[in-house]
Amino acid sequence: MDSVTQAVLGASICGSLLGRQYGRKAVLSGAIIATLPDLDVFIQYGDPITAMVSHRGFSHSLFVLSAATLLVAILWKLLFAQARVSAGRLGLAVGLSLITHPLLDAFTSYGTQLLWPLPATPATWSSIFIIDPLYTAPLLIATLIGLIRGPAAITPRACNWALLLSSVYLAASVGAKFWAEHQATAQLKEQGVSIQRVYSAAQPMNILLWRVLVRDAQDQECEVVVGLLDHLRAPKGHRYETLCLPLNSDYTQLFPPLTQLEQLRWFSDNWLRYDVIDDLLVVSDVRMSLGPGQYSFRFVVAERIAPDSWLPVIPYRWAGGHNMALLKPVLRRIWEPVPALPLQEWAQRIDAGVPIPRAPADFD
Repeated sequence: MDSVTQAVLGASICGSLLGRQYGRKAVLSGAIIATLPDLDVFIQYGDPITAMVSHRGFSHSLFVLSAATLLVAILWKLLFAQARVSAGRLGLAVGLSLITHPLLDAFTSYGTQLLWPLPATPATWSSIFIIDPLYTAPLLIATLIGLIRGPAAITPRACNWALLLSSVYLAASVGAKFWAEHQATAQLKEQGVSIQRVYSAAQPMNILLWRVLVRDAQDQECEVVVGLLDHLRAPKGHRYETLCLPLNSDYTQLFPPLTQLEQLRWFSDNWLRYDVIDDLLVVSDVRMSLGPGQYSFRFVVAERIAPDSWLPVIPYRWAGGHNMALLKPVLRRIWEPVPALPLQEWAQRIDAGVPIPRAPADFD
């Protein structure tokens, strides 16, 4: 989730458990503690794929953060020794502020390595978008109350209510996700699609509109747009927008194995597509997108050096595939199922954009 949401979640947790003893210090400290796992963004890596798969790694590990809880709690006690609170209550507040950060991240589409250093596929439960105002709002209000009222009795009460409301919303997102997947797969089965794997993700800033991705046995991916309000707003006989496209996975046989590509396969659970664009092989993570061709993460992994010869390269970013101008029709689609989103038209943008020039180190 975004840094503001993580901060107000930690602030609300500490405000709930320690607000009466520490007042504003509890709220501010909780906000700081909850953002500590994201300090890994300052680590530099040699290429964008390695940077992508390394983020939300060791600093988001439940094992590492459990150990860090003891150190942070000791530091807290040294800094704020004047307030009396049990070690168990303090440890619980600090531990929850740290551990809820990666757990909340795991509810988004970007992978979170909860079990680092174990080689498990990063968790991506993808029931909530990385920014969702309805989830954040109660926590933000509780944080502001805590900052204004300090150790007053209203601080822990406001934080408790905020944590309850945000948790109910998160649970609702999981229910909405399963409903959307059921609707999409039912429609595809009627169309004769052989379903092998299913992935779904909430669209920006809401849990009412979903992208459901279905992979079949023919290396094809079908994308279905499902709105929870469609049955109220759509005309009789309405069908969810659907588009099926080849993933072109056989393109990876054109060149020797590339370590970074293998890492990306692991990190994304192989939700990838491949496209040859101007003698460049571009790989896209299809999980994070507004629709076909609007992928947030795209990388050049090989270049054609002769008609039948390809050379793997140190990966670099491919820009231009994500068009934020499409956010408006996507948000409108929440309550207006007609007209349908032009998925076929968007798919024509798959080969749009330009490569971001490689850094000099890429040519070493």
